[in-house]
Amino acid sequence: MARVNLILLLIAVTCALSTVSANHRARKLFVELEKEQGRMRNLEVEWGQLQLEQSTWAGSARIEKIARSKLGMKPPAADQIIVIDPTK
Repeated sequence: MARVNLILLLIAVTCALSTVSANHRARKLFVELEKEQGRMRNLEVEWGQLQLEQSTWAGSARIEKIARSKLGMKPPAADQIIVIDPTK
């Protein structure tokens, strides 16, 4: 009878240690998940800021201003425009 009690005690201790270990791993994974979700939110904010910056830099008015001032470009005169018929 003492052997059975000892075996049952060892099984109970093993189950308890397994439960503690599983809970510890679950907490560590949860903390890591929270950290990664925070990182994801930060990256989403940065992505939005980069899209806004790109739309600012690629604005047609800004491009036209740079083309006129730095490159000396100007729109062509009406007699310089040639229309090509794509059906021919």
